[in-house]
Amino acid sequence: MLGGLAARALAASSRPKLLVLVVLEQFRPDYLDAVWPALGAGGFRRLLEKGAYFPDCRHAASTFSASAVATLATGAWPAQHGIVADSWYDEASKKLASANEEALLATTLAAQVAAKSGTRVFVVADSAAHAGLFAGTSAARLFWMDAGGEFATRGEAPEWLAAYNSRNSPESLHNAKWLAAGAKAGAPALRVLTYDQNHPGGFTALYKSSPFAQSAGFDLLGECMERERIGQTEAFDFVCVLSSAMAMLGYETGAQSPLMQQMVLQLDRRLEALIADLAKGFGENGFSIALAGAHGAPPLPAPETRARMAVNGESVAQAVAGALAANSFGAVRKFVYPFLYLDASGWRDPEPVRLAAARAALNHAAVANYYTAGGACSTQDEWLRRFRNSFHARRSGDVMLSYRAEYVEDFGQSRGVSYGSLYNYDARVPLCFYGPQFRAGVYESPVESVDVAPTLARVLGVAAPSSSTGRVLGEGLLE
Repeated sequence: MLGGLAARALAASSRPKLLVLVVLEQFRPDYLDAVWPALGAGGFRRLLEKGAYFPDCRHAASTFSASAVATLATGAWPAQHGIVADSWYDEASKKLASANEEALLATTLAAQVAAKSGTRVFVVADSAAHAGLFAGTSAARLFWMDAGGEFATRGEAPEWLAAYNSRNSPESLHNAKWLAAGAKAGAPALRVLTYDQNHPGGFTALYKSSPFAQSAGFDLLGECMERERIGQTEAFDFVCVLSSAMAMLGYETGAQSPLMQQMVLQLDRRLEALIADLAKGFGENGFSIALAGAHGAPPLPAPETRARMAVNGESVAQAVAGALAANSFGAVRKFVYPFLYLDASGWRDPEPVRLAAARAALNHAAVANYYTAGGACSTQDEWLRRFRNSFHARRSGDVMLSYRAEYVEDFGQSRGVSYGSLYNYDARVPLCFYGPQFRAGVYESPVESVDVAPTLARVLGVAAPSSSTGRVLGEGLLE
């Protein structure tokens, strides 16, 4: 027993002083398969071949961007942490509520690390909401990309940030050409980041869904590491980079666009540079990296099927409202995909009203399944568990719906996709741990996104977040 304790103490003392977690919003395992021959030796290949790689990590719950970030941060499902979507209907205020740090109902891994003496936490994200959700604590130092593409922070900004933004302003990329990875000078552009002074929002959208924005978070991390001496002090440093550029592109193109493959290749080169810098600065065993996908994406509906597969949510709400009214059986207050909020006033037990609404929704051509606040479900397989994990008693309304596979929400733009479904194309993501505390290998058995936080808590020597329901992925650890 004493020998075992001594070994654990030795392992704790030999922990690297830096762990970097890279969270890739909208990243599927098959993205890597599609470009594997073109990957460099030092990026994804190095992580996957020399790290503990779990190619089948599953978000067994709704896969909205904010929901997935909160799940990775807390090791809990939306049923516990309360971030059931990017936004939901608040029945008290009669308004939409947005996902943010204040709405989070569970503690985070970052909060656990920050509470430990002698530690620092840094979060770099493409949005303030996601930075706050992942951190879950005011003790973390947050940096996020503002509406114009420059980086901001809360509280007093460090003196170096203004100069950094000036040197790296997205304005320098007006009409820049997005070239294929490895393309020679003069090669045709895959896309041009067109700038029109009368419509500057068009450029911003192009920038935030490009490799330029994807690299910006890593560039800011590099500056932050130098200026804040990350990994170079007596403190242990935990850093998270949340990248959403691929998600922004995915909204427009879906999962199977050639541009998406180019984003992966550009990311591979950026990861290779990051790992090389870390190895040069800290030595091969002086740092650890974890890489996790936040959610996937559906394919873009074909033009000839888009009218059927792009769903107008209002049509679902109207169909349900009409069925309830015809039978004087309650009413629809609001439908915010995927949740129906009902008016069941006058009914002592609202569950019959919920079931009537759910069954009416099934008559809509786009709806495949339902789950009610009373626990009734149209299916009894794995989907029942995914529904339960997604459903929060106070925020998810009365009925949660699922559209048919590869059906998406219609944004009224006649193009694009949506996220948030329970299907595997949204739910399956890659997960990898690299560093001296991890056992190299490919672990094909399914794991879950709630396992990330308790596994990292174990290697960091802190308690798992309070609401975590995941397990420590011991098969990938060196004891």
